[in-house]
Amino acid sequence: MKKTLFTFVLFTLVLALLSGCGNVTGENASSENIPSENIPSENESSASSGDGNHPGSVLGRRESISAGYNHTVGLRADGTVIASGKNFNGQCDVSPWEDMVAVSAGGVHTVGLRSDGTVVAIGYNEYNQCDVSPWEDVVAISAGSSHTVGLKADGTVVAVGDNDNNQCDIGDWKDIIAISAGHKHTAGIKSDGTVIAVGSNDFNQCDVSSWSDIVAVSAGCEHTVGLRSDGTVVAVGDNYFNQCDISSWEDIIAISAGGDYTVGLQSNGTVVAAGDNSYKQCNVSFWEDIIAVSAGWYHTIGLKSDGTVVAVGDSDNNQCDVNSWSDITEASAGDSQTVGLKTDGSVIAAGNNSNKQCDVGAWKDIVAVSAGSSHTVGLKSDGTVVATGFNEYNQCDVSDWEDIVAISAGKSHTVGLKSDGTIVAAGCNDFNQCDVGSWEDIVAISAAIDHTIGLRSDGTVVAVGYNYVNQCDVSSWEDIIAISAGCFHSVGLRSDGTVVAVGDNDNNQCDVSSWNDIIAVSAGWFHTVGLKSDGTVVAVGDNYYKQRDVSSWEDIIAVSAGYKHTVGVKSDGTIVAAGNNNHLCDVSSFTDIKTNNK
Repeated sequence: MKKTLFTFVLFTLVLALLSGCGNVTGENASSENIPSENIPSENESSASSGDGNHPGSVLGRRESISAGYNHTVGLRADGTVIASGKNFNGQCDVSPWEDMVAVSAGGVHTVGLRSDGTVVAIGYNEYNQCDVSPWEDVVAISAGSSHTVGLKADGTVVAVGDNDNNQCDIGDWKDIIAISAGHKHTAGIKSDGTVIAVGSNDFNQCDVSSWSDIVAVSAGCEHTVGLRSDGTVVAVGDNYFNQCDISSWEDIIAISAGGDYTVGLQSNGTVVAAGDNSYKQCNVSFWEDIIAVSAGWYHTIGLKSDGTVVAVGDSDNNQCDVNSWSDITEASAGDSQTVGLKTDGSVIAAGNNSNKQCDVGAWKDIVAVSAGSSHTVGLKSDGTVVATGFNEYNQCDVSDWEDIVAISAGKSHTVGLKSDGTIVAAGCNDFNQCDVGSWEDIVAISAAIDHTIGLRSDGTVVAVGYNYVNQCDVSSWEDIIAISAGCFHSVGLRSDGTVVAVGDNDNNQCDVSSWNDIIAVSAGWFHTVGLKSDGTVVAVGDNYYKQRDVSSWEDIIAVSAGYKHTVGVKSDGTIVAAGNNNHLCDVSSFTDIKTNNK
């Protein structure tokens, strides 16, 4: 009876796909909700015929999750994408994506499937694993460590990327209904429920030819897992950590093979796991109401029926910072104002409004905000920009900007990052702080008083503008994942959680060499603030206005340092503030605040 029901459900899913429903998330944890599997990605699949299912997605609502090597990607119901974790190669730069129906996080790249069957990819591309723009008529995607696989509507498969182990030799595959890209191997399910695999077979991870009655497959690092229609599971390959000891599992509706471990979703919404647990990535026994799972290399994520996300395991690169994923979030502290972005795309502000820098009440459809000295800038979801406030230097003349993915407001100038990695700027240029026209391959920007810094995708940093106290001497920095420019100093966050700083240090604002376990930084005028992975906050520099009194803060997920005050966003969407309170810190009424770090 169970098998008959499962087959009926799968057939229903096939009809949904063929009618244009795409890869979307189910409303509850049942056999209709077939969540994702991946290694270290979400392994998308699609049924074009027969009774196959979708091991890389959950069908119902258009939401999905995918765990990569050290980053995490989420697909929202509106077809946009969010990401957290290491972004050294730009693998998290997915905010401009729209109209997506599936996502897959690979080793250090991310792949997205559009509703029209075309595919986009971003991140590390040494092996051409991101060269997917010519693909058409694709119904499912799966990103491996260094290769990408796509399933076409006619049951054939395409692949690009590293092929040293023949993991891309899928040109003769036919009648495929599901795919999964692993570390160095690729697996596919045929419409008759059998499985084929190519690539590295050092641990017999490709020995799947005897499998039958398979409805989902997931390729891990050196092992492969298959879900049978009766809810039991089979596995082959490396078993050093017992990642293949899953023969006793029952009532499973989705599987995901991680680095050296395996995760299974049960029909009652609970989760089981086996294998390596060195980073606590298998501590999922207490999860409930789960409708999708995805196993990365050392972290595991689960999607709950209410649309929120839970995560366990390694989070050195913030890949588990998904508590606020019910909506994105952001706050920004300016010279004399504090600005908050709400989850509905509207904006609130408190503080000095002498130049109308707080006149943001009419703004809508905003996805990012940045507060400058006396002006405020907002980025709209369509890539255009709005600004209000002091405009003597034309720093608010941004109405003609297009294709913008990030903004930063300085004292008297404004900088915008375009989706192609180039920069635009408006405003005061007395110290050449707007001379950014030649910059390329930029993934982050920060505008200060009279200088501008940019982070390249390779982790190096460039700077222009006033350099009297060496605040632009950043050319030697490496392995940087975040930057922030203060009044006369610049701060960089390394991928290992340590921090570097150059420039004016009269107030000890650059004394950050002892900091560790930092996940975000913000440079104020004369002080510097760091957010630790445990949600606490550290600060150095000027404290005349008590702007450094943040040691008691807890449960913080974003920080922003202004002129004389500091603002923190808590995981519940409320705001805390310290420092000069000329109405700057009147934020107790702020709720439902977005939290993308400045």
